[in-house]
Amino acid sequence: MIVAVIRVHPGRWLRHSDRVTVSPPAAPATKRVAASAGMVAVALVIVYLVWGSTYLGIRVVVEEAPPLSGMGARYFTAGVLLALVLAFLHRSGGGFRRLLVTRRELLGCATLGLLLPVLGNGLVSVGEDRGAPSGVTALLIAIAPLMIALFRFLSGDRPRAWSLVGVLLGFVGLAYLVLAGRSTGGSDRVPLDAALIVLFASTCWAFGSWVQPRLTLPGDAFVMTVHEMWIGGLILLASGFLRGERLDPASYSADTWVAWAYLVVFGSMIAFSAYVWLLGNAPISLVATYAYVNPVVAVVLGALILDEPITHAVLVGGAVIVASVAIVISVERVRSR
Repeated sequence: MIVAVIRVHPGRWLRHSDRVTVSPPAAPATKRVAASAGMVAVALVIVYLVWGSTYLGIRVVVEEAPPLSGMGARYFTAGVLLALVLAFLHRSGGGFRRLLVTRRELLGCATLGLLLPVLGNGLVSVGEDRGAPSGVTALLIAIAPLMIALFRFLSGDRPRAWSLVGVLLGFVGLAYLVLAGRSTGGSDRVPLDAALIVLFASTCWAFGSWVQPRLTLPGDAFVMTVHEMWIGGLILLASGFLRGERLDPASYSADTWVAWAYLVVFGSMIAFSAYVWLLGNAPISLVATYAYVNPVVAVVLGALILDEPITHAVLVGGAVIVASVAIVISVERVRSR
Protein backbone atom coordinates (compact mmCIF):
# COMPACT_ATOMS: atom_id res chain seq x y z
CA MET A 1 0.00 0.00 0.00
CA ILE A 2 1.39 3.40 -0.96
CA VAL A 3 0.45 6.31 1.30
CA ALA A 4 0.92 9.88 0.15
CA VAL A 5 2.34 12.25 2.77
CA ILE A 6 2.34 16.03 3.10
CA ARG A 7 4.88 17.87 5.19
CA VAL A 8 3.09 20.66 7.04
CA HIS A 9 5.95 21.74 9.32
CA PRO A 10 9.43 20.49 10.16
CA GLY A 11 9.37 17.08 11.81
CA ARG A 12 5.74 16.22 11.00
CA TRP A 13 4.27 14.16 8.20
CA LEU A 14 0.54 13.63 7.56
CA ARG A 15 -1.27 11.00 5.54
CA HIS A 16 -3.21 12.15 2.52
CA SER A 17 -6.50 11.33 4.30
CA ASP A 18 -5.90 13.92 7.07
CA ARG A 19 -7.82 17.16 6.73
CA VAL A 20 -5.55 20.15 7.07
CA THR A 21 -6.42 23.83 7.01
CA VAL A 22 -3.50 25.56 5.35
CA SER A 23 -2.87 29.30 5.18
CA PRO A 24 -0.92 30.66 2.20
CA PRO A 25 2.60 29.22 2.53
CA ALA A 26 5.49 31.52 3.11
CA ALA A 27 7.87 29.18 1.31
CA PRO A 28 7.58 26.07 -0.83
CA ALA A 29 7.49 22.72 0.98
CA THR A 30 10.81 20.95 1.45
CA LYS A 31 11.19 17.46 0.05
CA ARG A 32 12.34 14.71 2.35
CA VAL A 33 15.92 13.74 1.53
CA ALA A 34 16.52 10.03 0.91
CA ALA A 35 19.00 8.34 3.20
CA SER A 36 22.40 7.58 1.72
CA ALA A 37 23.59 4.01 1.25
CA GLY A 38 26.47 4.71 3.63
CA MET A 39 24.15 5.77 6.46
CA VAL A 40 21.99 2.69 5.92
CA ALA A 41 25.09 0.45 5.98
CA VAL A 42 26.39 1.99 9.24
CA ALA A 43 22.98 1.63 10.91
CA LEU A 44 22.75 -2.00 9.78
CA VAL A 45 26.20 -2.85 11.18
CA ILE A 46 25.22 -1.30 14.52
CA VAL A 47 22.03 -3.36 14.67
CA TYR A 48 23.87 -6.49 13.53
CA LEU A 49 26.63 -6.41 16.13
CA VAL A 50 25.15 -4.55 19.10
CA TRP A 51 21.80 -6.30 19.13
CA GLY A 52 23.50 -9.66 18.77
CA SER A 53 25.28 -8.92 22.03
CA THR A 54 22.24 -7.62 23.94
CA TYR A 55 20.89 -11.14 24.49
CA LEU A 56 24.05 -11.81 26.50
CA GLY A 57 23.59 -8.54 28.39
CA ILE A 58 19.97 -9.39 29.25
CA ARG A 59 20.99 -12.84 30.44
CA VAL A 60 23.58 -11.31 32.80
CA VAL A 61 21.14 -8.69 34.15
CA VAL A 62 18.29 -11.10 34.92
CA GLU A 63 20.62 -13.29 36.99
CA GLU A 64 20.19 -10.71 39.78
CA ALA A 65 17.66 -8.07 38.70
CA PRO A 66 13.94 -8.75 38.08
CA PRO A 67 13.28 -8.94 34.31
CA LEU A 68 10.44 -6.46 33.73
CA SER A 69 11.64 -3.84 36.21
CA GLY A 70 15.24 -4.18 35.05
CA MET A 71 14.29 -3.65 31.40
CA GLY A 72 11.85 -0.90 32.37
CA ALA A 73 14.60 1.02 34.14
CA ARG A 74 16.81 0.39 31.10
CA TYR A 75 14.37 1.87 28.57
CA PHE A 76 13.17 4.75 30.73
CA THR A 77 16.74 5.80 31.49
CA ALA A 78 17.72 5.50 27.83
CA GLY A 79 14.71 7.59 26.78
CA VAL A 80 15.55 10.38 29.23
CA LEU A 81 19.24 10.41 28.28
CA LEU A 82 18.47 10.45 24.56
CA ALA A 83 16.02 13.32 25.11
CA LEU A 84 18.74 15.32 26.85
CA VAL A 85 21.18 14.62 24.01
CA LEU A 86 18.65 15.71 21.36
CA ALA A 87 17.77 18.87 23.27
CA PHE A 88 21.45 19.76 23.67
CA LEU A 89 22.23 19.16 20.00
CA HIS A 90 19.15 20.99 18.64
CA ARG A 91 20.59 23.35 16.02
CA SER A 92 17.92 26.03 16.27
CA GLY A 93 18.49 26.38 19.99
CA GLY A 94 14.93 25.30 20.77
CA GLY A 95 16.05 22.69 23.26
CA PHE A 96 13.21 20.44 24.35
CA ARG A 97 10.82 21.98 21.80
CA ARG A 98 12.29 19.47 19.35
CA LEU A 99 10.56 16.72 21.34
CA LEU A 100 7.06 18.22 20.98
CA VAL A 101 4.63 15.95 19.13
CA THR A 102 0.91 15.90 18.39
CA ARG A 103 -1.55 13.67 20.25
CA ARG A 104 -1.79 11.28 17.29
CA GLU A 105 1.98 11.05 17.04
CA LEU A 106 2.27 10.39 20.78
CA LEU A 107 -0.39 7.66 20.48
CA GLY A 108 1.58 6.10 17.62
CA CYS A 109 4.76 6.17 19.72
CA ALA A 110 2.89 4.62 22.66
CA THR A 111 1.63 1.82 20.40
CA LEU A 112 5.17 1.03 19.29
CA GLY A 113 6.42 1.38 22.86
CA LEU A 114 3.97 -1.34 23.89
CA LEU A 115 4.78 -3.65 20.97
CA LEU A 116 8.58 -3.25 20.83
CA PRO A 117 10.16 -2.43 24.24
CA VAL A 118 7.38 -3.94 26.39
CA LEU A 119 5.97 -7.02 24.64
CA GLY A 120 8.98 -7.48 22.38
CA ASN A 121 12.01 -6.90 24.61
CA GLY A 122 10.41 -7.11 28.04
CA LEU A 123 9.08 -10.61 27.44
CA VAL A 124 12.46 -11.67 26.07
CA SER A 125 13.94 -10.84 29.47
CA VAL A 126 11.21 -12.92 31.15
CA GLY A 127 12.00 -15.84 28.83
CA GLU A 128 15.71 -15.65 29.64
CA ASP A 129 14.90 -15.34 33.34
CA ARG A 130 12.97 -18.63 33.01
CA GLY A 131 15.99 -20.41 31.60
CA ALA A 132 16.18 -19.76 27.86
CA PRO A 133 19.89 -19.49 26.90
CA SER A 134 20.86 -16.22 25.21
CA GLY A 135 21.86 -17.94 21.95
CA VAL A 136 18.64 -19.96 21.76
CA THR A 137 16.64 -16.81 22.54
CA ALA A 138 18.25 -15.03 19.59
CA LEU A 139 17.41 -17.98 17.33
CA LEU A 140 13.77 -17.90 18.46
CA ILE A 141 13.63 -14.14 17.84
CA ALA A 142 14.98 -14.81 14.34
CA ILE A 143 11.51 -15.93 13.22
CA ALA A 144 10.40 -12.26 13.20
CA PRO A 145 10.84 -11.89 9.40
CA LEU A 146 8.78 -15.05 8.94
CA MET A 147 6.01 -13.54 11.05
CA ILE A 148 6.24 -10.30 9.06
CA ALA A 149 5.71 -12.35 5.88
CA LEU A 150 2.68 -13.94 7.56
CA PHE A 151 1.23 -10.54 8.51
CA ARG A 152 1.71 -9.39 4.91
CA PHE A 153 -0.14 -12.46 3.68
CA LEU A 154 -3.03 -11.88 6.09
CA SER A 155 -3.27 -8.23 4.98
CA GLY A 156 -3.76 -9.30 1.36
CA ASP A 157 -0.17 -8.96 0.16
CA ARG A 158 0.33 -12.40 -1.36
CA PRO A 159 3.93 -13.66 -0.98
CA ARG A 160 5.73 -15.71 -3.60
CA ALA A 161 5.89 -19.50 -3.43
CA TRP A 162 9.48 -19.45 -2.19
CA SER A 163 8.46 -17.12 0.64
CA LEU A 164 5.93 -19.71 1.78
CA VAL A 165 8.61 -22.40 1.53
CA GLY A 166 10.90 -20.29 3.70
CA VAL A 167 8.19 -19.71 6.31
CA LEU A 168 7.33 -23.41 6.54
CA LEU A 169 11.01 -24.36 6.70
CA GLY A 170 11.55 -21.86 9.48
CA PHE A 171 8.81 -23.35 11.60
CA VAL A 172 10.26 -26.83 11.06
CA GLY A 173 13.64 -25.62 12.35
CA LEU A 174 11.88 -23.85 15.21
CA ALA A 175 10.02 -27.00 16.25
CA TYR A 176 13.24 -29.02 16.20
CA LEU A 177 15.13 -26.40 18.21
CA VAL A 178 12.47 -26.30 20.94
CA LEU A 179 11.49 -29.97 21.07
CA ALA A 180 14.84 -31.75 20.53
CA GLY A 181 16.04 -33.47 23.67
CA ARG A 182 12.77 -33.04 25.59
CA SER A 183 12.03 -36.75 25.52
CA THR A 184 15.48 -37.60 26.86
CA GLY A 185 15.94 -34.59 29.13
CA GLY A 186 19.41 -34.04 27.68
CA SER A 187 21.45 -30.88 27.33
CA ASP A 188 19.51 -29.95 24.17
CA ARG A 189 16.41 -29.29 26.27
CA VAL A 190 14.93 -25.77 26.14
CA PRO A 191 12.31 -24.88 28.79
CA LEU A 192 9.00 -24.95 26.92
CA ASP A 193 7.40 -22.08 28.85
CA ALA A 194 10.45 -19.90 28.27
CA ALA A 195 10.45 -20.75 24.55
CA LEU A 196 6.75 -19.91 24.19
CA ILE A 197 7.25 -16.57 25.93
CA VAL A 198 10.14 -15.67 23.62
CA LEU A 199 8.14 -16.76 20.56
CA PHE A 200 5.25 -14.53 21.59
CA ALA A 201 7.71 -11.68 22.14
CA SER A 202 9.10 -12.23 18.64
CA THR A 203 5.59 -12.13 17.17
CA CYS A 204 4.85 -8.83 18.94
CA TRP A 205 8.16 -7.39 17.72
CA ALA A 206 7.37 -8.48 14.15
CA PHE A 207 3.89 -6.95 14.31
CA GLY A 208 5.30 -3.69 15.66
CA SER A 209 7.85 -3.55 12.83
CA TRP A 210 5.16 -4.34 10.25
CA VAL A 211 2.63 -1.83 11.57
CA GLN A 212 5.03 1.11 12.10
CA PRO A 213 4.64 2.59 8.56
CA ARG A 214 0.86 2.51 9.09
CA LEU A 215 0.93 4.71 12.20
CA THR A 216 1.04 8.49 12.53
CA LEU A 217 4.50 9.14 13.97
CA PRO A 218 6.95 12.03 14.34
CA GLY A 219 9.03 12.64 11.23
CA ASP A 220 12.21 12.67 13.34
CA ALA A 221 13.18 9.04 14.04
CA PHE A 222 15.16 9.99 17.15
CA VAL A 223 12.24 11.91 18.65
CA MET A 224 10.08 8.87 17.90
CA THR A 225 12.60 6.67 19.71
CA VAL A 226 12.60 8.92 22.80
CA HIS A 227 8.84 8.67 23.21
CA GLU A 228 8.78 4.94 22.48
CA MET A 229 11.43 4.24 25.11
CA TRP A 230 10.19 6.37 28.01
CA ILE A 231 6.61 5.20 27.51
CA GLY A 232 7.69 1.57 27.15
CA GLY A 233 9.95 1.92 30.18
CA LEU A 234 7.13 3.24 32.37
CA ILE A 235 4.81 0.41 31.26
CA LEU A 236 7.51 -2.16 32.05
CA LEU A 237 8.17 -0.63 35.47
CA ALA A 238 4.44 -0.61 36.28
CA SER A 239 4.08 -4.20 35.04
CA GLY A 240 7.01 -5.31 37.15
CA PHE A 241 5.54 -3.62 40.23
CA LEU A 242 2.16 -5.32 39.70
CA ARG A 243 4.01 -8.63 39.20
CA GLY A 244 5.61 -8.21 42.62
CA GLU A 245 9.10 -7.30 41.37
CA ARG A 246 11.24 -4.98 43.47
CA LEU A 247 14.55 -3.44 42.39
CA ASP A 248 17.43 -3.64 44.88
CA PRO A 249 20.30 -1.74 43.20
CA ALA A 250 22.62 -1.92 46.22
CA SER A 251 22.71 -5.73 46.09
CA TYR A 252 23.67 -6.05 42.40
CA SER A 253 27.20 -7.00 41.39
CA ALA A 254 29.50 -4.99 39.14
CA ASP A 255 28.83 -7.42 36.26
CA THR A 256 25.10 -6.70 36.47
CA TRP A 257 25.65 -2.94 36.47
CA VAL A 258 28.08 -3.09 33.53
CA ALA A 259 25.65 -5.25 31.52
CA TRP A 260 22.73 -2.94 32.38
CA ALA A 261 24.69 0.19 31.41
CA TYR A 262 25.68 -1.49 28.13
CA LEU A 263 22.02 -2.20 27.40
CA VAL A 264 21.07 1.41 28.17
CA VAL A 265 23.73 3.12 26.05
CA PHE A 266 24.47 0.70 23.25
CA GLY A 267 21.42 -1.57 23.15
CA SER A 268 18.81 1.19 23.55
CA MET A 269 20.15 4.68 22.83
CA ILE A 270 22.33 3.65 19.87
CA ALA A 271 21.07 0.37 18.40
CA PHE A 272 17.35 0.90 19.04
CA SER A 273 17.58 4.38 17.51
CA ALA A 274 19.38 2.90 14.50
CA TYR A 275 16.66 0.25 14.10
CA VAL A 276 13.80 2.75 14.26
CA TRP A 277 15.64 4.99 11.80
CA LEU A 278 16.14 2.05 9.42
CA LEU A 279 12.43 1.18 9.50
CA GLY A 280 11.69 4.63 8.12
CA ASN A 281 14.57 4.87 5.65
CA ALA A 282 15.25 1.37 4.26
CA PRO A 283 13.13 -1.49 2.86
CA ILE A 284 11.86 -3.71 5.66
CA SER A 285 13.21 -6.75 3.79
CA LEU A 286 16.71 -5.28 4.15
CA VAL A 287 16.19 -4.21 7.76
CA ALA A 288 15.02 -7.73 8.62
CA THR A 289 18.42 -9.19 7.70
CA TYR A 290 19.48 -8.48 11.29
CA ALA A 291 17.47 -11.58 12.20
CA TYR A 292 20.00 -14.01 10.76
CA VAL A 293 23.10 -12.11 11.90
CA ASN A 294 22.09 -11.52 15.53
CA PRO A 295 21.74 -15.24 16.38
CA VAL A 296 25.26 -16.00 15.17
CA VAL A 297 26.69 -13.21 17.34
CA ALA A 298 24.55 -14.25 20.31
CA VAL A 299 25.42 -17.96 20.10
CA VAL A 300 29.16 -17.27 19.85
CA LEU A 301 29.17 -14.76 22.73
CA GLY A 302 27.00 -17.01 24.90
CA ALA A 303 29.43 -19.89 24.39
CA LEU A 304 32.57 -17.80 24.96
CA ILE A 305 31.43 -15.76 27.97
CA LEU A 306 28.64 -17.72 29.69
CA ASP A 307 29.75 -21.23 28.62
CA GLU A 308 26.34 -21.89 27.08
CA PRO A 309 26.53 -25.21 25.20
CA ILE A 310 26.31 -25.18 21.41
CA THR A 311 24.23 -28.35 21.22
CA HIS A 312 23.06 -30.48 18.32
CA ALA A 313 19.63 -28.83 18.52
CA VAL A 314 21.15 -25.35 18.39
CA LEU A 315 23.32 -26.22 15.39
CA VAL A 316 20.68 -28.05 13.33
CA GLY A 317 17.58 -26.09 14.31
CA GLY A 318 19.44 -22.79 14.21
CA ALA A 319 20.89 -23.49 10.77
CA VAL A 320 17.43 -24.34 9.41
CA ILE A 321 15.94 -21.15 10.90
CA VAL A 322 18.70 -18.92 9.54
CA ALA A 323 18.42 -20.56 6.10
CA SER A 324 14.66 -20.06 6.04
CA VAL A 325 14.99 -16.40 7.01
CA ALA A 326 17.61 -15.92 4.27
CA ILE A 327 15.20 -17.45 1.71
CA VAL A 328 12.30 -15.21 2.73
CA ILE A 329 14.37 -12.02 2.82
CA SER A 330 16.11 -12.78 -0.50
CA VAL A 331 12.81 -13.46 -2.28
CA GLU A 332 11.13 -10.38 -0.83
CA ARG A 333 14.09 -8.16 -1.71
CA VAL A 334 13.95 -9.28 -5.35
CA ARG A 335 10.23 -8.69 -5.35
CA SER A 336 10.59 -5.15 -4.00
CA ARG A 337 13.01 -4.31 -6.79
